[in-house]
Amino acid sequence: MAGTERQLTLRFLAEPADVNFGGKVHGGAVMKWIDLAGYACAAGWSGKYCITAYAGGIRFIKPIHVGNIVEVTAKVIYTGRTSMHLGIDVKAGDPKTAARHLTTHCVLIMVAVDDEGQPTPVPEWVPSTSADIELRGSAVRLMEMRKKIGAEMEAHVTL
Repeated sequence: MAGTERQLTLRFLAEPADVNFGGKVHGGAVMKWIDLAGYACAAGWSGKYCITAYAGGIRFIKPIHVGNIVEVTAKVIYTGRTSMHLGIDVKAGDPKTAARHLTTHCVLIMVAVDDEGQPTPVPEWVPSTSADIELRGSAVRLMEMRKKIGAEMEAHVTL
């Protein structure tokens, strides 16, 4: 049922094919995992097919090593009419222990679409705890910042 689960975690092992020339998991692999978790979370919340509209504020904090267990957690932190803002945390660590460390964090915006590819309404998420109210407030502040950045970026767009 749509709108009941606002968070999910994907778990898997970092493989040798995910490694860059420096011997660590490359950022492109991490970004793919972020997109997969974001889609699964947004589709579960909305009950609809979803597309990625924005990925921002990606912070690569610590490297991920081959053989690490990787946990990518996506959580709805704001809903618009057709969009869902998701906070994404990537954690990793030795699979032989329970310890995990934060490796990457970002915000994704996913948009629900209908069979014709047009944006379609999503269930509203209403925060109930003080932590969730702060997450929603942060998402709103980030929206305002993105509008300003978008206006500045127009100077760099050439057609």
